[in-house]
Amino acid sequence: MDAVGVEEELRRLAPQVLGVLVRRHGQFDACEDAVQEALLAAAVQWPAEGMPDNPRGWLITVAGRRLTDQFRSEDARRRRELAVAHEVSHETSEPPDISDKDDTLLLLFLCCHPALSSASQLALTLRAVGGLTTAQIAHAFMAPEATVAQRISRAKQKIRAAGAQFTLPPADERAGRLQVVLQVLYLIFNEGYTASSGEDLHRPELTTEATRLVREVHRLLPDDGEVAGLLALMLLTDARRAARTRPDGTLVPLAEQDRSRWHRAMIAEGVDLITRTLPKGPPGPYQLQAAIAAIHAEAPSAAGTDWPQIVALYQLLQRVAPNPMVTLNQAVAVAMAQGPAAGLRLLSTLDGDDRLARHHRLAAVRAHLLEMSGDAAAARSAYELAARRTTSLPEQRYLLSKAAALRS
Repeated sequence: MDAVGVEEELRRLAPQVLGVLVRRHGQFDACEDAVQEALLAAAVQWPAEGMPDNPRGWLITVAGRRLTDQFRSEDARRRRELAVAHEVSHETSEPPDISDKDDTLLLLFLCCHPALSSASQLALTLRAVGGLTTAQIAHAFMAPEATVAQRISRAKQKIRAAGAQFTLPPADERAGRLQVVLQVLYLIFNEGYTASSGEDLHRPELTTEATRLVREVHRLLPDDGEVAGLLALMLLTDARRAARTRPDGTLVPLAEQDRSRWHRAMIAEGVDLITRTLPKGPPGPYQLQAAIAAIHAEAPSAAGTDWPQIVALYQLLQRVAPNPMVTLNQAVAVAMAQGPAAGLRLLSTLDGDDRLARHHRLAAVRAHLLEMSGDAAAARSAYELAARRTTSLPEQRYLLSKAAALRS
């Protein structure tokens, strides 16, 4: 297996291995460090020597041995050291009682422990469960990479100090922690749907894993509207994936996509979910975003989209969950419904927002609306600015191609 295949397999296995170790031994911080060391060893050895017959067991064994080394240096844990050494004595075997268990959902709630700030919960879960790098998490948070690295380290220490248990949280804590879990899964999905950096626009392993985890939460909480809304949003969004790039990897914007390539079964499931969920109570932000995605999914074309309804949904979303990204997307909808000048006026309200002022998407949307208005020179400059700011190569190539087309 090549290095890319190994990386994908390690990302899939990482939360499973961490869940096993935390359930066996506790001490989340020590287990997470041990798993990271095992993943590094596998990333070096497997491409050269081949993947072991039991990769999950290999990782559990190697990470367990790292824990043994840590415990050996601490006199107070000598008894635990002996137990760990006995459990990991066989290179590729696993105790039969854990072979079919997936502790990923429990791991999600552990990472969202109330002892942590919301930002730390998000960062830790993205690292431990989503397999994102510190740089990718920093991009998702719009925060410096060093800040995020420090946040993750402190979060692990706080979980240990709080004596967190590897079980579902009590009922009175579950609602608050569920909101953080959903936000984390949303960020993981977004990183997979539009990768923040690199050659590829998509990272399907992240969208697939985020959707799988939301399905599991929905199975446990079938009456929660926001869980159903997030699952619907992911399905309706990911249904467009095949049409978002050409064979050479270049990006295709929504208005130019071949809608016959959209995944109709995913659209049908997503529309059904949000249709059944919306009438049950006041809608939350994930339900509103899913409703917007459903309108796009059912429209025959960009021109045939019900843009006034989308504008109305964005206005409601802005009241429920004010956010500069909501305003950014609302500006596009307003431009389509009322003309580019109206969209540009709304967009100008974001120029003083430090969270978005230097983000490439603000420049890209402004370029698009300027192009709609007929100001080719200003649009070209904005496309070039957006291209300089993005770290995604497919997005960069698309933005530069738009700028070049306006030069002729």
